[in-house]
Amino acid sequence: MTLDDYFLLGRSGLRVSRLALGTMNFGTGGFHAAYGKTEDEARPIFRRYLEAGGNFIDTADFYTGGESETILGNLVAEAGVRDRVVLTTKFTNSVDPGDPNAGGNGRKHMIRALEASLRRLGTDYVDLFLLHTWDRVTPVEEVLRTFDDLARAGKIRHAGLSDVPAWYAARAQTLAEAQSLTPMISLQLPYSLIDRTVEVEHVPVGQELGLGVTAWSPLGGGFLTGKYRHSDAGLTGAGRLAGGESSWTDRQWALLKVVETVADELGVTMAQVALNWVATQPGIGAAIVGASSADQLGASVAALDFELPAELRAELDRASAVPPASVYRMFTPDYQEWLVSPDVKVGGKPAGYHPVVRNWVQR
Repeated sequence: MTLDDYFLLGRSGLRVSRLALGTMNFGTGGFHAAYGKTEDEARPIFRRYLEAGGNFIDTADFYTGGESETILGNLVAEAGVRDRVVLTTKFTNSVDPGDPNAGGNGRKHMIRALEASLRRLGTDYVDLFLLHTWDRVTPVEEVLRTFDDLARAGKIRHAGLSDVPAWYAARAQTLAEAQSLTPMISLQLPYSLIDRTVEVEHVPVGQELGLGVTAWSPLGGGFLTGKYRHSDAGLTGAGRLAGGESSWTDRQWALLKVVETVADELGVTMAQVALNWVATQPGIGAAIVGASSADQLGASVAALDFELPAELRAELDRASAVPPASVYRMFTPDYQEWLVSPDVKVGGKPAGYHPVVRNWVQR
């Protein structure tokens, strides 16, 4: 599997790479300034992604105070690839703390945010426009109607959600289908070997209702790269958190040892094992990867060069599994024996994703 093996995103005809390029560090302003990159530093990262066949790029109006979108727009125009790439941006976060309507998911802010993003990106449309975070107050009907109006106006091609409750995603998609509004095709969520929480409800919602899950932080904030180690003195290693106190659990440290063992057996890096696992999980449309250099991005892309053997995947699954809590215990295979006679064979839906489409984009 390579970056130019394209998969359909959700229940749509949009073909995307299995690894998306995250550009949260493009720019040196705003909240993410501490590890941001100038345009000249971001250019080789962007070019390496394109050269590898990647076409799925993720940003947001909030990243580096809007600089991410500006730099990305410049790089897309410079490379002449606007029609080739699938450009994704997000809205929700406030751009003006003094204005109560300059943030959130209301219609006024949605339209204002998109218009500003289009100016910064230097384009007249985005391929995928995402609600960034549930604001807890805006009626879902208002969000859906605005998505639909923006799609009809040609300013967005597809709509999606990020960091929302599973019930919200289900309600949004169901209402969109019932009222013939623009459907959601993507659900962006945190997902990695150290945080599989979204498997309980979000991933099944995506599979059932046609939302391809795009996973952010597939390396668990850098933990799964092995750059941190645990000792009585606290965190050690090469990461920026070294020297501080560990917030990771004993179970997660034990998981890290399993990841290291699997990586050694396959002759790859721990980060590549973690990325490969996420990118090939059922229901996952893409894993979002950022990079501080072109070489680091190249190493991430190489995570698609091998296949995890079934026995090693099973080891990772066991080490990272979290026992279901409360009512969710009733939905496990073991509990199903109480519901159906053992003589009755019941098959589930096939796992996996849409068939691969190779070399859709000619280079």
